[in-house]
Amino acid sequence: MSLCWKIFWGIRQRSQIVSLQVMVKNYNTCKDTEKKYGSSKNVKNPMLYTTCIAVAASVLSISYYTLKYKRNVYAFNATQNVKCGQFRKDMKTYTLEEVRNHDSEKKGIWVTFGQGVYDITKFVDKHPGGPSKIMMAAGGSIDPFWMIFANHNTPEIHSLLESMRIGNISEEDAKFNKSDLYDPYANDPVRHKALKVKRNKPFCAEPSPPLLVESFFTPVPFFYVRNHLPVPEIELKDYTLELAIEGTTKKTLDFKALQKYEKRTVTATMMCGGNRRSEMSKVKHLEGVQWDVGAVGNATWTGVRLCDVLKDLGVNEDAFNHVQFDGHDLDPSGMPYGGSIPISKAMDPKADVILAYEMNGEPLTQDHGFPVRVFVPGVLGARSVKWLSKINVSKEESQSQWQQGDYKGLPPSTTWDNVDFNKSPAIQEMPVMSAICDPQDTDKVEIKNGKIKVKGYAWSGGGRKIFRVDVTNDNGKTWHTADLMEDLQTNEGRHWSWTLWNVELPVDNKSKEVEIWAKAVDSSYNVQPESFNHIYNIRGLLCNAYHKIKVQLKQ
Repeated sequence: MSLCWKIFWGIRQRSQIVSLQVMVKNYNTCKDTEKKYGSSKNVKNPMLYTTCIAVAASVLSISYYTLKYKRNVYAFNATQNVKCGQFRKDMKTYTLEEVRNHDSEKKGIWVTFGQGVYDITKFVDKHPGGPSKIMMAAGGSIDPFWMIFANHNTPEIHSLLESMRIGNISEEDAKFNKSDLYDPYANDPVRHKALKVKRNKPFCAEPSPPLLVESFFTPVPFFYVRNHLPVPEIELKDYTLELAIEGTTKKTLDFKALQKYEKRTVTATMMCGGNRRSEMSKVKHLEGVQWDVGAVGNATWTGVRLCDVLKDLGVNEDAFNHVQFDGHDLDPSGMPYGGSIPISKAMDPKADVILAYEMNGEPLTQDHGFPVRVFVPGVLGARSVKWLSKINVSKEESQSQWQQGDYKGLPPSTTWDNVDFNKSPAIQEMPVMSAICDPQDTDKVEIKNGKIKVKGYAWSGGGRKIFRVDVTNDNGKTWHTADLMEDLQTNEGRHWSWTLWNVELPVDNKSKEVEIWAKAVDSSYNVQPESFNHIYNIRGLLCNAYHKIKVQLKQ
């Protein structure tokens, strides 16, 4: 790895959601603009207004304030169609040495992107990750950083960065900056073409809904993939798992040592906390992966029980509150993806928490955590940390960004102006959920004997059994109970797998279109809410309102 890359690998990742906080806190400025002109359509610079509202956050977490103070630069950029990082004849050209010398508040803080030079001095103190993090980029190129978070390479974000443009570097210097770049995604595994890609870097994809209900067990190639960082490359012979108490290492296990524990298998469903986010985003714009209904899958997970490993470590459950997990996937500062669960769940044999090394009877694939991941049944997928490198027993929750500043349930009243992640607990068990998988929205469906066939899945977190799935095609006036298909008998409180269901739904032969709703009821009589309007949250999590689709009827 090049020295250049090592330097910029030291810039800590801040999630796009946390970065968004900075930008949206300037939302009132946009509202003032709208008030002044009566409507966004009448704004003299509509591109500026639209960009302010729509863009999530740049890699440098560039906020709207830059536009407020550098409108002229942005306006020039919009009218002249100058791309971010391209050479600009109207600006001075600097040497790389001059850029390097601007690495402090006293001298000014500059960075380069392409052939552009940008003064970010006024922004540094506003950086969500703190000044120390962004200062690691001072006086150098941000190109390597933007290679990690390729989803930030959008015209809107480029324009925001361009608003801080002060000059150029030469074409030769720009080539020098790019001559030794390292793409952390270059060695990501090849995926099945049947997966619908939602984001390339980091890779996020789901299968088409009909594939989900073809089998009780989801084939691994079709199992949804949710990566937060580049996929690490790990040799089995080099693999070790660190076991620690309050950060102090007590034991290290290699793969063979881990396999000496009793082998266990649990059949369970995994679901992303943002599954069905694309539906909630119709209520109001949401940032995040726009999942359909496919960020879920059911599989067998084979490995060793976490409680057996912790018991062997001599852990006293009463002395601690949480068990933290770190992965081998690292952010730019070398901090791992992480999460944690309550120690009561980790130590409970009936919770079936597995340190898994097999999925559906085969070794884990790279995308699913090879060689070892933790799998926590009944809990959102974010806590089932992949590529497991460390287990730490602690009185505190994981301090990972994904535990503290994301994957939390927020009330509908929360905005990016008043959000405080500290006031909401981290999501663990998922709520009751169902989805219609076949037919899909806008499909043309054939009527047979006055009925149409509808299939889907239902699941509830915490090991709660699905008792019933209700389906209607007349806005809830008449409900039809679906047939439930369960292949496994499990103990009460340990219903970890989804329930597939189907129903032959009576329809009016004269109708050309019908809207179908589905809702599930679990063993605690939890029922899905009717509307996303009632459960909207700015992170687009826990999206479990009735699933609703419209289909065309073939006569």
